[in-house]
Amino acid sequence: MTQYFGAVMLDIVGTTLADSEREILNHPNVGAVILFSRNYESPEQIVNLIQSIRAARNGEILIAVDQEGGRVQRFQNGFTRLPPAALYENEPELAEVAGWLMAAELLAVGVDFSFAPVLDVDCGVSTIIGNRAFSQKAEIVTQLASEFRHGMARAGMAATGKHFPGHGAVALDSHLTLPIDERDLNILRHNDLQPFRQLIAEGLEGIMPAHVLYSQIDAQPAGFSEFWIQAILRDELGFDGVVFSDDLSMEGAASVGDFSQRAKVALQAGCDMVLVCNNTTAAIEVLDFLPIENNPERERRLQKMRGKFTVNREQLQASKMWQQAAFSVQDFTKRYA
Repeated sequence: MTQYFGAVMLDIVGTTLADSEREILNHPNVGAVILFSRNYESPEQIVNLIQSIRAARNGEILIAVDQEGGRVQRFQNGFTRLPPAALYENEPELAEVAGWLMAAELLAVGVDFSFAPVLDVDCGVSTIIGNRAFSQKAEIVTQLASEFRHGMARAGMAATGKHFPGHGAVALDSHLTLPIDERDLNILRHNDLQPFRQLIAEGLEGIMPAHVLYSQIDAQPAGFSEFWIQAILRDELGFDGVVFSDDLSMEGAASVGDFSQRAKVALQAGCDMVLVCNNTTAAIEVLDFLPIENNPERERRLQKMRGKFTVNREQLQASKMWQQAAFSVQDFTKRYA
């Protein structure tokens, strides 16, 4: 039995677990599974799927999803529809409520954590970020993201800020190409890094770097850069949580090499866990390529990403706290969407 988390997060194909996937999940280098919209049909189905994943894994595993709200909400039918982050500027007090609601609903079906909140400062040029960002002002992003994270923590969920050091000033989509940000480090320190700096000081548990090249600062995209992950994130900002790579299948990662090379460089740069999604062949390649090892520092950090599961979905929805939060967020979304 593998008693520790491996360094790879992967996905599965459908709404139930295939026998071949059960075998893959038991590779020692597996540490987590990320779920997508294609994996979701209903709350009852996702509970069963997550239980199947945990039962199939002979050891530690984390279950994650992207459930920011707005355009990026993988579970919808049966879950409260969350507004885009940019709307919270209208009623800042709703950010904490929405963070709690998002986290509580996911925990109730067995998900450990959502990759949220987005800490990017929207600079008005990025369609892939856009209203996923809380604001075009760094201080407002910091305030609202902090409130959203506090809500997540109140529910029992760790937070992951993305996309370090900031994806909001490039127009291109890193899913499709490698965006290049030509700003210098001083500009980033005084703008984009503000939310990361504050939430790290407040105890942020996870961070996902951007597949963006900051050409005036370092030769590697942030998620593959020792400068960004070690010198800035770890040393300057004092971050001691988990660093998750963004998906290595994205075109923004292709410049680094093949999938094995991408994983190797990301981990050497300081990532604790690499994501390989939507490409089973590549995931198996990376699993077999990486050395099998228990990394105590990685283990310590990843243990903090475990969800605190206290109630099931029926118990949650019977509570006045959930009923009030769901009504408030739904009413807010209707008024501003």
